[in-house]
Order: sequence, then structure tokens, then C-alpha cells
Amino acid sequence: MNAPTSAIPDPTGATPVMAQFFEAKARQPDALVFFRMGDFYELFFEDAEKAAAALSITLTARGNHGGAPIPMCGVPVHAAEAYLAKLVRSGFKVALCEQMEDPAEAKKRGSKSVVRRDVVRVVTPGTLTEDGLLDARGANRLAAVAVRAGAAAVASVELSTGEVECMALSRDSLASALAALGPSETLVPDRLFADETLAATFKSAGGLIQPMPSALSEPSASEARLKRLYGVETLDGFGELTGAEVSALGLIAAHLETTQAGRLPALTAPRRAGEADVMAIDPATRSSLEIEKSTSGSRDGSLLGAIDRTITAPGARLLASRLARPLLDPAAIDARLDAIEWFCERRPLRAKLRDHLRGMGDMARALSRLALGRGGPRDLGSLKAGLAGGEAIFGLFAAPEPLDPAPAEIAGALSALHPTADLELAEFRRMLADGLDEDLPAQARDGGFVAAGVRAELDQARALRDDSRKVILQLEAKLAAESGVALKIRHNAVLGYFVEATAKAAEPLMSAPLNTTFIHRQTLANQVRFTTVELAELDARIAQAAERALAMEVATFEAWREAAIRIAPAIQAAAEGAARLDVAAGLAEWADDVGAARPVVDRSTVFEAQAARHPVVEAAVKRAGDPYTPNDCALDGAGAAAARLSIVTGPNMAGKSTFLRQNALLAVLAQAGCYVPAKALRIGVVDRLFSRVGAGDDLARGRSTFMAEMVETAAILTQATPRSLVILDEIGRGTATYDGLAIAWACAEALHETNRCRGLFATHYHELAVLEDRLAHVSNLSLKAKEWNGDLIFLHEAGPGPADRSYGVQVAKLAGVPPAVVVRAREVLDRLEREAGAPAHLEDLPLFAAHAAEPESPAFGPSEVEAQLKALDLDGMSPREAMAALYRLKELMQ
Repeated sequence: MNAPTSAIPDPTGATPVMAQFFEAKARQPDALVFFRMGDFYELFFEDAEKAAAALSITLTARGNHGGAPIPMCGVPVHAAEAYLAKLVRSGFKVALCEQMEDPAEAKKRGSKSVVRRDVVRVVTPGTLTEDGLLDARGANRLAAVAVRAGAAAVASVELSTGEVECMALSRDSLASALAALGPSETLVPDRLFADETLAATFKSAGGLIQPMPSALSEPSASEARLKRLYGVETLDGFGELTGAEVSALGLIAAHLETTQAGRLPALTAPRRAGEADVMAIDPATRSSLEIEKSTSGSRDGSLLGAIDRTITAPGARLLASRLARPLLDPAAIDARLDAIEWFCERRPLRAKLRDHLRGMGDMARALSRLALGRGGPRDLGSLKAGLAGGEAIFGLFAAPEPLDPAPAEIAGALSALHPTADLELAEFRRMLADGLDEDLPAQARDGGFVAAGVRAELDQARALRDDSRKVILQLEAKLAAESGVALKIRHNAVLGYFVEATAKAAEPLMSAPLNTTFIHRQTLANQVRFTTVELAELDARIAQAAERALAMEVATFEAWREAAIRIAPAIQAAAEGAARLDVAAGLAEWADDVGAARPVVDRSTVFEAQAARHPVVEAAVKRAGDPYTPNDCALDGAGAAAARLSIVTGPNMAGKSTFLRQNALLAVLAQAGCYVPAKALRIGVVDRLFSRVGAGDDLARGRSTFMAEMVETAAILTQATPRSLVILDEIGRGTATYDGLAIAWACAEALHETNRCRGLFATHYHELAVLEDRLAHVSNLSLKAKEWNGDLIFLHEAGPGPADRSYGVQVAKLAGVPPAVVVRAREVLDRLEREAGAPAHLEDLPLFAAHAAEPESPAFGPSEVEAQLKALDLDGMSPREAMAALYRLKELMQ
């Protein structure tokens, strides 16, 4: 944390207000306390110093404590969200200590009484729910890890939507599970940090790592906390949770109890997943393939950014979740593909559906804010719009198609949107449709959101509040007519409403019989002021009308909020149904845009792609107005239909890395239940996907580029199974040439012989081409290029056979290396290729022959020995002449 436990000053002698601050700080010692004082949140002592530095705001002082000024800074309440976001992104926890009563109420207890305050919430990265602090199209998950008796579990909650998940898995799979979730905050029992391997895993997960007391993860305490959270007597309804799963869920429950100050969020029942349910993708692979975000951290340039055509924020989050965790069950994958195909065949219906989706709010996040007491009328408006949109969408599909019914994925989504599927939900929808006004404020305390005609007493209070001037003028005319005196009704802050007349005109009002009606209040130099019983009553009613109207609106809001919480499961189901329709329709839209095809996913070990393209690179190439060259790829783990391992060679910039990545992304798309950018694809389920593409060091852990590469390669070689797909690019670079070649050779052999997985192995070590003849299921592929008039032209075509050369000098020329350097490089290359010793005969050795000794002379010109040796006519020499020449050369060598 960036906000470790602060030293709390001695509260002795504190003023009543500062005593409140000390009490709040003692309860949240590791958080910055935002202490509400009127229209500002104030921070004091060390909290103020840290916040002022992080927010770049002025640090001042207020009063004294312990004989020294109290450091202080503050932010306005109306702009607090922006400051909160900055602090949370910087790693701080923030405790909001709010005023729990109106200052007028405090004064009733005595003039020296202070407003009651309490901590209502602790803001952490994983518990954000406000729209202004969240990415609408991205998830914000709080995760927890537990390890018990050698078994591990990961649990997560998306507090802004109420989605809860848990997964039992092995310790070795923790990294890929956390990477798939991408949590903003991860809760970890502090005892687990003693294990260096686990500590490294937590670090690689990203987000804030929050150590928790290990006692909070004990099964019995965790079970009790879960029961309180869900309001149940037993956890049997959640399935057979393992001890580790209960512990992980218990950590989340403990964190929510602390941060939400007793408010219960509207959570779904834990959705359980098994380790065998989703494709394992480790953090390095996820990063190199840029599945959810590019290397810059943006959605732009990622696979998700390229294919996302969803209309709604919930749909975008669901698509991201599917891409992050591709499935392993072909039947479940086909169910998703059926929905996309159905929409591909119904373009007009798809267009109408997407039009309706545009008007739907984010019901899941609105409901969560309402349940936590942070919502307002606009969140009710989101529920109103979402439920109305759902009803309209259901109407689109109402016409039955007995010969071609909607696939199960779509039918299930529509059932959740059925207007009469849940009677309470239908009644709630009608209540909001009739009761909510069109123009909605952000907060209930702002009023004006209940439609006219909902409550008669509210309408009366509003009429009095809004038409007070008209009512006053009517009374003024009535009093003037009854008294016969020219008078006016006026108002000021001291007297309220009063009757005013000139001193001369006021004389009748002070005499009988009018003095019984007009009660004297004040005499000025030229005016006399009165009141009447009717005016005093009207004054009180007008003063109270606005307050009464607001109180009735707030009470109505609370009634609607509680009604929403009662039917939370039905609202959440409707929100999920709309998101599923959005994803299916959006993927169909993308498939039509780019000409994607439906993949065939089965339980074989084949990988057969025809005319495949990289979705991100293709989009970029087309934006530039250039064509994209598709390529085929065929692999078979069994070695029957195709090679198990393909050695990919070709010049730099020819597209080897793109070719490797595009095939890995095809596997992700297919098993996520998406169409693929290819003419056709058949793929046997991939259980684990590995990618070692691109170079990068890990300076924080003392690892060079080569060391980082070897660590990742080791993980692949120890974890890949016959069902895995591995793509490796340039293994062995970063060390001596023959060391690198030895490593690359051994890795290729291990993948083929030991792991027996499908793999693409890109390399510049052309010596590896001989593996096609030595190993039963290895093939050579190369990315083609041609020289034309001294220039290099990349064809980006993958074809059988190894590359004939690397074209490194030509690529250097294209990169803008100075011409003189390019010319010299070509001279050196020609010299090395022409006069180097015989190449190592790899096919004759376990690895390869010993490296020839380097020439001693630093010059590139031929030595005298070389010159004489080159001048020898070996075919025309007699044995005696040959022997004499050898003696001469030996003398020269000495």
C-alpha cells in the first residue's frame, strides 16, 4: 500500500471535533480519512501531508494540538470523486467520514454540540462502484486467494455489478487464473507471502495486493461470514465448496464488512468454475498476445478492441470476460456460436435489436449502487430504461418460428427479459414507468424526480412551494379589499412574511376593529409592519412546503430502492440476458464486417486454418488502404493429418511473429465462442496456450532479457500437455550463437518428443531445418521474400520449406542504416559466407560440431598463409610438391 499505518497523535486534550477525527482514524489506521466538514472533506496530520503530495494541493494548518499546528488540506465535496480516483490509482485507501445529521439537529442538543459523524465507507481499488471512478466497458474485480492443505482457490466479486465467482485449482494454476480475472485488488492471507513462488505469482497478477490477517481465512470464521453476507443458514445451496473456496470467499466477505460499513451489496450466488473449464493462459502469454489490452495498456490495438462491436457497457464487459477465459467444452462453445450464426442470418432483426440496446442503461451497476446506498434517481432511471428496453426487445422476438426456433443462448436471454416472467419485476417496471419523472437529478436530496400525480400530498406541497408568490398576491389583494388600506405583503429573513403600509395609511390598521386582524410587529420611520394569523400560518406552510416535498420524495425514493433490492436477482438476470444478446449480435456484426467464419471445435488434436488473418493487424493494414495476405496453418498433435511442430523461418519483417500470433489468437477466439478471421478453421480443444514472443527484461527481479526468456521457456516445457498450443519466437537469442542454437535445438526436440503438443517455432537458426528429417512430426515453413533491383520485397506468404537466407543486411537498409554501413556489412557478410569453415554437420552429431577458432588477425584481409593456400593447385600437384607446400605453410604459421 502507498498508505501504510500512520502514527496517530495522542488524542488527549483534543477539541470535540478533533476527537471525532481521532476516533475515525483509530478505526481505519491504514486509510486516509476524508473528514466531512460542511462542503469540504478535510484531512489532518500525516493524512494531510500524504494527500497534499499525491493530489498536488496546498497543505495548510488549522488550530493547534499538543502545542503544534495541525497540518491540514481539503477537497470540495462536489469534486471529491476526481480526487478519490487519483488517490485510489496511487494505491491509497480512503475512509469517508460523513456528517450523519443536519447541523440544525445538533444545535437542538445544545449550542456547543458537534455534528455526529461516522465512517460510512472505505474506498479501495476493488470496491469502487461510482461511474466516475470506473471504466464503463471494463470489469473492476476484487479477488481473494486461499491455499489450504495444498489445494488453492481464487474467488472474485465485481462489486459494481454483484457478480461473484470462485474456482478451485492447483497452486501452479494461480498465475493464469489471476491473469484471466485481471483484478484491481487481490486479498492474500499474510502467511502466503513467506512462499517466494506464491509471492512472485501475486506480484505478476497486477493491481493492488492487499495482505490480510490469516485468521480471517480460517474456514469456520469464513463460513460464518458468508452466511451473514448472503443471509442464509447454510452454504449447501452454493454447491460443494472446498475449504479453500470457502476461505477465499470468506476473505472477500470480511473485506466487504470493513469497507462497506455494514451495508450489504446485492450479490449473486457464487458461480463456480473448475480448472478444467477454461483455457489456461499465463500472464506472459496474455501480455504478448495483447488479448484484452495492448502493450501500451489501452484497448486500442488489442484483440478485444478489434472485435468489440457491442452497444452496451455490460455487453462489452461480458465479451472481455469471454475472451479472457476461453472454454474447453465444445458443446458450450457451440451454444455461443449458434447464437452468432443465428444473428448473422437475420441482419434486419439484428439491426433492430441493436437500436433497442442503445437506450438501455447499465442495470447491474445501477442496482449495485442502490443496494449499497450510493445510488440516486438516475440509477432508478437506468433500471427503468433497461427494463423498458428489455420488454421492447422481447417483443421483437415474439413471433414464433416453429421450424427455426432461436438457439438456446438466445432463448435463455429472452426468458430473463420476458415482461411477465416475474410478477414483482413487472410491477416494479410499471411503478417506475408511472412514477419517475423524465428529468432526473443525481441525488435524491435534490428532489424533483417523482412524477406529478403519484402522491396527492406531494403535489399539494409542491404547489404551495412553487406557487407561493401567487398565493401571497391573492392574500394581499384579499387583505387590502377587506381593510380598504393600500398595503403590501413583503418578506425578509428576520420577520418572514409581513404586511407593510405607510405610516399614514397604517393608522386604521392599528385601531378597532382592524387591530384584531392586523397584529403590529414593527414601526419604522416611514412604514409600519403587521402580521395576521392567516399570514403567519401561510408563512409556516410555505417555509415547510419545500422541506415536506423533499422529505416525501426521499421517502418515495427509499421505497423504490428497497423494492429494487427485493427483486435484485430478477434484475440481474435481465441485465445478463441483455448483455448476452448484445455480445452475440455484436460478434455477428463483426463477422459480417470482416468476413469471419464459424470455427469447428472438437476434441481432436488438429489445428487446420485456411486463409487465416490476424484480426488486429488486418484492421490496421486496411485502415492504411493496403491488402492483407492470409495464410494457412496445419498442425496435428497426433502427427497424423499434419506435423506436430512447424519450424518457421524467414527474414526479419517478413511476418513470422504475426503468423505465430494470429494462429494463437484463432484458438482464443474459437474457444471463446467467436467467429474467426479465416476461410475455415478446425481446432481440437486447446487446454493451455503458451506464447514466448517478443523480448523484454525484468529489471525489478534482476533478470536480463535472456534470463526472462529462459524462465518463460522453462514454464512452457514443464507445463505444456499434448492438448496445448505453443508458439515460440527466436528462442536462444541473447547469448552466444552456438549456445543459443543448442538451446533452440533442445527445446524443439523436447516439445516434439516430451510435451508432444502442437507448436510453431520461429527461428533464425536455419540449422534447425534438419529436424524435419530427423523427427517424425516436424515440418518446415517459411515466410517468403524476394530481392528486386537490390531491394527486398516482403510477400508475407507462408509456404513449405525453410528460408534460403535471413536477408538481415537488406532489412538494415530498409530500416535506414547509413549506406556506407550497409555496404560494409555486405562486404563482411560476403567474406564470412565465402571463407568461413565448413558448417557444423548437425545431422551427424548429438548437437553440433565444435566452433572453429576465430582468426587471430583483426583485419578482414587474407593472411599470407591464406594467400599461399589459396594459390595452391591441388589437382596438379605431385605428392612431393604437396608435402613441400605443407612444410612451407607450417613455417609461416610459426
